[in-house]
Amino acid sequence: MDPWKADVKIKGGESKAFPPAVFLQLMRPRQWSKNVLVFAALIFSIRSADLFMLGQAVIGFVLFCLVSSCVYILNDYVDRERDRLHPEKKNRPLACGAINPHGALLCGLVLLAVCLWFAFRFHLAFGGVLALYFVLNVLYSLRLKHIVIADVLVVALGFVLRAVGGGLVIDVPLTPWFLLCTMLLALFLAIGKRRHELYLLQADQTAHRKVLKYYSMEMLNQMSAIVTTATIMSYALFTFTSGRSVHLMWTLIFVLYGMFRYLYLIHMEGKGGRPEKVLLEDRHILLTVVLYGFSVAFILLYL
Repeated sequence: MDPWKADVKIKGGESKAFPPAVFLQLMRPRQWSKNVLVFAALIFSIRSADLFMLGQAVIGFVLFCLVSSCVYILNDYVDRERDRLHPEKKNRPLACGAINPHGALLCGLVLLAVCLWFAFRFHLAFGGVLALYFVLNVLYSLRLKHIVIADVLVVALGFVLRAVGGGLVIDVPLTPWFLLCTMLLALFLAIGKRRHELYLLQADQTAHRKVLKYYSMEMLNQMSAIVTTATIMSYALFTFTSGRSVHLMWTLIFVLYGMFRYLYLIHMEGKGGRPEKVLLEDRHILLTVVLYGFSVAFILLYL
């Protein structure tokens, strides 16, 4: 059985114990790709990077992955009834009854306590960022995801906290332009996700996510156009004002292609509900991200 896609059949609606493969699915390891942003500060500081900094960044990445899994467990616990009405999310462990919901929540809380204890001992400021990230996501799960516009802004802020955490663990300051680009790109992905959800659930928008009744396709398309333009302009300015090589401007072509490709997938192929899935399954975007990473490293090292 594939541990990433565990499909447990429940008889009589009874919840089972904790099969390791199903609990691993509950932690959503596929979505850990979002935490790669922790390495962004390391990549843009590659000239001064060493193995110690790499080790610090890896620890920060692992902690963000585990704490984000705690967030997913809480979110699935809160939304388990609504997830049963969703065509894809109904197969999640808590929604389908594969795991006892209260036991899963308890395990998530224990995992969270261990991670935060270690994070504060590892790096005090990073521990604060990680705790803020969790609190923000708790507020999102309980209330903020039901507030129009605030829901996508909170998602974007979560990505900014990842980037900030990555800079803290290697003691590298992050420029305002870099943080702005991070937030705008995250907004771009969050708006695309909302559009996909609205498209997928247009027959009954409020059955799964209440906030969808406050959105329309036209509104989301306009928001996407604004954020796309702002992201491209901000990144272009970042390449010139970051204090690094002006040759970073050549990497703008990868940003343009990646964003336009993602827009194509959203508007023409009806994708975008799970950005991490698109990243791993669309060869064009995956290759673009790889080439972007290598080009940034090469430029900063040799130009």
